[in-house]
Amino acid sequence: MSKKRGAFAVALITAVVVGVNVVPSWAQDPPPPILAEPQTPRSVFPDEIDMKIKLKEDGGATDVVNQGDPSRTVVVKYTVQPGAQFPWHSHAGPVVVNIVSGALTYVPAEDCANRTYGAGEAFVDPGHGHVHSAFNPTGAPTVFFATFFGAPASGPLLIPADPADC
Repeated sequence: MSKKRGAFAVALITAVVVGVNVVPSWAQDPPPPILAEPQTPRSVFPDEIDMKIKLKEDGGATDVVNQGDPSRTVVVKYTVQPGAQFPWHSHAGPVVVNIVSGALTYVPAEDCANRTYGAGEAFVDPGHGHVHSAFNPTGAPTVFFATFFGAPASGPLLIPADPADC
């Protein structure tokens, strides 16, 4: 075998080995824009529970959220890719959100004021028809846990709503 043919054979074998190891990674599906992973079943408090949450806005106004029967709860881990946005929606009851990594910008429909929360911060979404959206404003995935109270026994946790005029 000539030196040229030998060098060509080595180059061809190297290309095949590299291609076999690299091409499958190109073929992998990208992560979904928003991934929801339930961490618990939809659980019920065996005791009678009543919940009241007071939310004080920056302007001084206080909203009171009463959840007469928060008995069905579920915890969901969300991973939100950069730039991904939740559709406009509400929830059946209040939701406590804990940001693990990245940041999440929360946009309530009533004032369209962007409120960004970072890792180590938490906030409460009052639910009960409170329409909002949220998006990842960063260049990396955002991870957060949402604890839903008063969740439905089955079906979606997000109740679709008409988009706000923001």
